[in-house]
Amino acid sequence: MIHIAIDGPAGSGKSTIAKKVAEKFNINYLDSGALYRIIGYYIFNENINLEDANGIVNSLGDIDIILSEGKYRLNGKLIDDQIRTYNSGKLASRVAKIPEVRKKVNYILKSISSKESTVIDGRDIGTVVLPKAEVKIYLTASAKERANRRYKELIEKGEKVNFEDVYTEIKKRDEADTNRTIAPLKPAEDAKIIDTTGKKIEEVLSEIYTIVESELKNGNKNS
Repeated sequence: MIHIAIDGPAGSGKSTIAKKVAEKFNINYLDSGALYRIIGYYIFNENINLEDANGIVNSLGDIDIILSEGKYRLNGKLIDDQIRTYNSGKLASRVAKIPEVRKKVNYILKSISSKESTVIDGRDIGTVVLPKAEVKIYLTASAKERANRRYKELIEKGEKVNFEDVYTEIKKRDEADTNRTIAPLKPAEDAKIIDTTGKKIEEVLSEIYTIVESELKNGNKNS
């Protein structure tokens, strides 16, 4: 088995990159951000007050999330497009601050990864979720470039947003992620840091493919 952790701030391209890496090496892709979005989506639709941490924690037992054929299911129902909106990202950021929510998400990710090879993207995968991952990548880019990528992505999906709002939200997410007391956003000590500012996706993928292929070769030699 091999486990690949891809961390980075919002809009750094980690989800897109992680999917491509998973396809290249035929490995399961786990989107940790989607789990926070699913929980935020559930809380919102159940009309639970987002300021009521106790209410959110008490509802976690009613949330069953499984991975089936590469797709997440919430309480038996397929969920995907519902959590890919601008608002769902903000909901995810709010529930992610709650330690019990992070504990639930990490438990799901670790349970799946204990049985098979995985590529997981997030903000604390290499530091908390999979600290012993064979490959750790930390993607970053300037806040303005990340905001521009997110803005274009949302516009293509038909969302009505303006760049300044997205840029402001990106900076808020950065501050919240890096300053939270539990699992703050930071590169693992042994992570390969790749700045994607001004780079094409093919360039970034080439760097990561080389890193993964080297690990796979070394792993086979040591096994």
